[in-house]
Amino acid sequence: MTSDLPLRILLADDHPVLREGLALILNHQTDMTVVGQASNGREAVELFEQLHPDITLMDLRMPEMSGVEALTAIRAQDAAACIILLTTYDGDEDIYRGLRAGAKSYLLKDASTQEILTTIRHVAVGKSHISPAVGLRLAERAQMPELSESERQVLQLIVTGKSNQEIAIALSVAESTVKFHVNNILSKLRVENRTQAAIAALKRGIAKL
Repeated sequence: MTSDLPLRILLADDHPVLREGLALILNHQTDMTVVGQASNGREAVELFEQLHPDITLMDLRMPEMSGVEALTAIRAQDAAACIILLTTYDGDEDIYRGLRAGAKSYLLKDASTQEILTTIRHVAVGKSHISPAVGLRLAERAQMPELSESERQVLQLIVTGKSNQEIAIALSVAESTVKFHVNNILSKLRVENRTQAAIAALKRGIAKL
């Protein structure tokens, strides 16, 4: 990135008011210019390929492709891509998946304008930036046992309200296998029942409605 030229920034967010407001703020900076705006994940990947921005600010949850899916697709074509996730979601699983996929930073949308600008400038010179709130979420997650893929599938179906019998049919496994997974899920999430497990899964971003 050339220091005497403004940082070329791509914005990806499905909320036009927020996206355009952020563009106004960034374009007001002498060292930044917004070169493109995407309204969904697929468009973000396409615009990145066309524009090759210095920095991409991307929402986590968008139509067509999620932020993590778009981030992964972009980094497949450019492993050095500098992407900042900017989102309302602060579930520790969301944060972990985003950073594991290669995001340079994870900002919440209630971050101050100054924090957003500082983060962009840090990322532009090769630094990562994790806010204290996001760092705390990651620290909490590190202390939690990892769910297996089968347990994640069962948990997602629990969130949708399915019984053990319905889950067994959906996954083509024995009901006893589902019960085994449910017990493991309750233990790993440190909750006492299925309702608490569903709430914890939604809060942490492990499952979606």
